[in-house]
Amino acid sequence: MQSIFEAQYKELRDLVAKFSDSEVAPLAHAIDHDGKIPEALINKLFENGFMGSYIPEEYGGAGMDYSSYAIIVEEISRGCASTGVLISAHTSLCMWPILNFGTAEQKSKYLPSLASGGMIGCFCLSEPNAGSDPGGLSTFAEDKGDHYELSGVKNWITNGRDAGLAIVMAKTTKTNDHKGITAFIVETKSAGFSVQKLEDKLGIKGSSTAQIWLDKVKVPKENVIGVAGKGFGVALSTLDGGRIGIAAQALGIAEAAFRYAKNYSKQRIQFGKPISELQAIQFMLADMSTKIAASRLLVMNASYLKDNKLPYAKEAAQAKLFASESCMSITTKAIQVLGGNGYSKEYPVERHFRDAKITEIYEGTSEIQRIVIAANELKEV
Repeated sequence: MQSIFEAQYKELRDLVAKFSDSEVAPLAHAIDHDGKIPEALINKLFENGFMGSYIPEEYGGAGMDYSSYAIIVEEISRGCASTGVLISAHTSLCMWPILNFGTAEQKSKYLPSLASGGMIGCFCLSEPNAGSDPGGLSTFAEDKGDHYELSGVKNWITNGRDAGLAIVMAKTTKTNDHKGITAFIVETKSAGFSVQKLEDKLGIKGSSTAQIWLDKVKVPKENVIGVAGKGFGVALSTLDGGRIGIAAQALGIAEAAFRYAKNYSKQRIQFGKPISELQAIQFMLADMSTKIAASRLLVMNASYLKDNKLPYAKEAAQAKLFASESCMSITTKAIQVLGGNGYSKEYPVERHFRDAKITEIYEGTSEIQRIVIAANELKEV
């Protein structure tokens, strides 16, 4: 299912779809069961340029655009949602702030390893008492002259177990709001940086989601991203782009569930005929198809605006809100089409259903997306 606005990306989509069908989807059940993405698969993601899609070639990336990145996340997520979010968090949450706010030295030092050198990245913002309200974070960076010492706890860190590099948000001034937040590049091998636990999640079980402890982690001042005390803007800008990736992930999950349900309906015989001939089933498939088409247009619109350096915060929030809630609806209907079989782990739609829910929560809940959308609408002339 392809929009006319995507014609220029057909070759890329076909390439990624083929990779996803042959290399990713066959491993999805095992990834979900074992709670880990095989290293061999991760290596293939790097080898094919999927981990550094829009990073310029001079920094080891594939030199594509953000729309290409969204297509990659969608198609890989169609095969396995855990693998899709590995790419999304790594590419949009770790590399993007370095690419857009980092110094020339930071880009040269870190981007090649992240784009093609096998190093995985993560983004550390959320804390036990600071989720939707990032201004409430308590991780503090104490100025020690030529370096900072970071101490605190970070929660729900995607790729946390496997990351070699982390973007960490910490306060350099003790305030009760977002003022004073600074963005740091932190090497996870640094003394005092540790993974304390892994979350046992409902879905995306192959993606490592970790609690990170920072105990007086020394970070050189040259690893500050942008200006000290102005990290809140870095975080918000990063999340704006990250929401496009999560919308693309939701779209991929929805597409996988829809395709399976549609094919199943053609083969399942009840009342002497395939259930696809029953109007009740046809109406569900029609609704699923329409929501997927609309989600894809919203994702591509937000990506287009970002690629052309136009304002896109509202459109990214709209894409994530609609695509994630549509994904939840579509995976629910997919189970309904399969009936009792849909509730069994023998069939993939129950995994798609479990994977879908998180897209309404991370990188800004649906409620936060509505706040962003409304705020942008109300300030427009």
